Amino acid sequence: MKIALITFQDKGAYHIINVQNEDDKLINFLKSKGLNIIKEIWNNDQVKWEDYDLAIIKSPWDYFDLIEDFYAWVSKLEQKNVRLLNPIDIVKWNADKHYLKDIEKAGLKVTPSIFFTKKDEINLQDYFSRFQTDKFIVKPVVSGGSKNTFKVTAANVDEINEKLRSLIQAEDFIVQPFLTEIEENGEWSFLFFGGKFSHALLKKAKSGDFRVQATFGGTVHPIQPSKDLLESAQQYVDQFAKDCLYARVDGAIVNNKFMLMELELIEPFLFLDTEPKSLENYYQALEKFM
Repeated sequence: MKIALITFQDKGAYHIINVQNEDDKLINFLKSKGLNIIKEIWNNDQVKWEDYDLAIIKSPWDYFDLIEDFYAWVSKLEQKNVRLLNPIDIVKWNADKHYLKDIEKAGLKVTPSIFFTKKDEINLQDYFSRFQTDKFIVKPVVSGGSKNTFKVTAANVDEINEKLRSLIQAEDFIVQPFLTEIEENGEWSFLFFGGKFSHALLKKAKSGDFRVQATFGGTVHPIQPSKDLLESAQQYVDQFAKDCLYARVDGAIVNNKFMLMELELIEPFLFLDTEPKSLENYYQALEKFM
């Protein structure tokens, strides 16, 4: 079986820390297991995708900036009968944060979310009372890496409102209350391979910031979750990440309950360095798809 590990052309635009290193470690480990696996850039026109039996999406970090091209690419794989992990229908669903509505309808806890489009009249001032909060987050529904993500407070609401009126002409946005629990306690990430729990970690923003990504000074802390917390995270995977090689469940503890922020099924950093068994866990899950 010939396998493509899907990545992107890094032009230095995303300032991503350790992605290349994680990809190299993963592919070297899989090769040591005897797999015929090669790195491929998803939008490289020179790749003969029909030569591959399986494509694994690992780090197409620019997909959200080239979303129509990305959708066309996954459709091309489908036409050429190249199996994709994670599955194509799930990838398309997960690319747009409207998926949170489906998860909420299923009765699972998600961060309260309001969506708006270029047709909507925007007055961010309204959301302080709607969410009963003094700060909230605004970001595109198709996004990653904190692109065009704003923390809105009384001090900057007029400035962000003006920026958004321009930005929304190009894409839809989502508004969510800012979870102070992330500032105080951090953001949880649970990693699952083949539906089975592998490892968990707590991501913390640097003092004075709200973004937990390492790019912005955030730190990562491996942690063993409680049984109840792990069971909560597992529910999102069981219901919405079936037949997925990997899933990352991101969220926070709010009123002693886990609340989902994102279900990452396209290009999550897997934090493989934080768990000694993670590479083996990944391989064991992959074996079942081959």
